[in-house]
Amino acid sequence: MQPNKEQQLQFVTDRLESGTLQSVQRLVSVLHPAEIAHLLESLRPRDREIIWELVPVEFVGEVLVELNDEVRVGLIEATDDNALIYAADTLESDDLVDFLKDVPEVILNTVLESMGQQDRARVESVLNYDDDCAGGLMSLDTLSIRSDVNLNVVIRYLRLKGEIPKSTDKIIVVDRDDNFKGVLPLTALLTYDGGERVENLMIKENVDVIQVQMPIEDIALLFEEHNLVSAPVLSESGKLLGRITIDDVVDVIRDESDHSFMSMVGLDEEQDMFAPVLLSAKRRALWLGVNLCTALLASWVIGVFEATVDKIVVLAILMPIVASMGGIAGSQTLTLFIRGLALRQIGRANVNSLVIKELAIGLINGVVWAFFVGCIVSLWFDNINIGILIAVALMINLVFAALAGASIPMVLQRLNIDPALAGGVILTTVTDVLGFFVFLGLATIYLL
Repeated sequence: MQPNKEQQLQFVTDRLESGTLQSVQRLVSVLHPAEIAHLLESLRPRDREIIWELVPVEFVGEVLVELNDEVRVGLIEATDDNALIYAADTLESDDLVDFLKDVPEVILNTVLESMGQQDRARVESVLNYDDDCAGGLMSLDTLSIRSDVNLNVVIRYLRLKGEIPKSTDKIIVVDRDDNFKGVLPLTALLTYDGGERVENLMIKENVDVIQVQMPIEDIALLFEEHNLVSAPVLSESGKLLGRITIDDVVDVIRDESDHSFMSMVGLDEEQDMFAPVLLSAKRRALWLGVNLCTALLASWVIGVFEATVDKIVVLAILMPIVASMGGIAGSQTLTLFIRGLALRQIGRANVNSLVIKELAIGLINGVVWAFFVGCIVSLWFDNINIGILIAVALMINLVFAALAGASIPMVLQRLNIDPALAGGVILTTVTDVLGFFVFLGLATIYLL
């Protein structure tokens, strides 16, 4: 049985320390390119370079496209130009485009010059599209036929090609100018007589097609909701440009998940885990600085009520309760709205009712937990006034936390800012500042 990823990493690390690389080379030679990429990302840079020299040359291209951006760029710089050119020849069109975006310009030009005029023009066109739209994701390896032929002609055409692109469940039907006409399911080749014409069997209506500028998030939703294996990509004028397959969409879903998770703490999913210490520290310093500003703002609010805290020291003990409860309640709403926006489940038609619902939830939880905490504090400090004070402050903060959690993602999206990146820190600022202000402000008014 093949070892799992953790066992592979331990095996390679042990062999690197002992200097016995033959067994490592045997392991690398039988691993899938994606597994090799995972192994390389898990190693320190100096060990990574050693293992990279052991990767079979026919795997180099596939391994590079599986790596995250920062690690890929580093290994490309350490790879011989001839090896990179050979690696480009081993890649399918969609992987080739991703690969060419990171190679030196001289390699890019060499690879393009080695292609036929038609293939070069198609690859160059894809290079011009952004990574976050269908044009940057699509593959050029499409099967297309005309509608005026019969199934026997299609079968001979497929046999002549020798193999069909991976994840092919349908053949795309076009006219002489590559204008999209419909699709012919592969099952039709098995279930109908060879004399049947394509135009009589192809699907013309309600075909799932993707416009070249469609965002990748919408593509992922389309594949998920319609259970697609592949879909043609069309230009604005309706010409066939390429196709997107389920394996491409799986990569998109994984990348989006990584992005959302890492963005919550100000990190980039494409960064090298073993990047130099100073570089990593510099990247994280900005986010720490942003959080410091929010902490200073909360401290300033506390400082405004310094006289109140000095006279009623117990307030300093209770302040974190109000801020923390508001932060948790707001985070629940914030997460719900960020997910709803990502899945296109929230829009103008339903946002008002959803905000009202969240406010109602905040009010109900505010009342319940305000009563509970108020009773505990009253008994704890034998002071019913302080119990009532924290209960009122907690209820107000929970309601406003729900409002903030719902509104912050909407505002950030309007400003074209990723809610997953900035939503958390803004929400924390709002709930902390508001919680402290309400609690200490009420204390100043009613207890002094």
